[in-house]
Amino acid sequence: MAQPDSKKIFFENLSGAGKAIAVLTSGGDAQGMNGAVRAVVRMGLYVGAKVYFIHEGYQGMVDGGDNIKEATWESVSSMLQLGGTVIGSARCKEFRTHEGRLKAAHNLVQRGITNLCVIGGDGSLTGANLFKEEWSGLLNELVEQVTRGHLFWRSWADTVGKNR
Repeated sequence: MAQPDSKKIFFENLSGAGKAIAVLTSGGDAQGMNGAVRAVVRMGLYVGAKVYFIHEGYQGMVDGGDNIKEATWESVSSMLQLGGTVIGSARCKEFRTHEGRLKAAHNLVQRGITNLCVIGGDGSLTGANLFKEEWSGLLNELVEQVTRGHLFWRSWADTVGKNR
């Protein structure tokens, strides 16, 4: 039989230090999406993680920019009674391509996001699983792009420096 304080002990051992969680909703709106978003945000903040909303689902993750915003405790207040999903949901053809997933990975890495919570149905979770399976390869590609860019810049800077 579990101790009465076992839940308290479990939650005290969780740590979000150094982590950043992004939450997105995808596919058709459904009851409970706002409650799920609120739970992710509040639990993430409770354990000390940074939490981000990704507005407009996978499309927002691919597009980046203002679609990815930091969430606060107050930003999820009064959302339980609202229908649909307050952070929006959009299908995204581009995410179905490798290039689209590479853009999405870049946008997450750019903000230091270490964890992703996808709220949706079968198609949403299929996309999340594919993204998870490709994650290491996508990161390697991003590192390669940065390295190539750095080498190009060094070569250009060396050439400019020699002309002086």
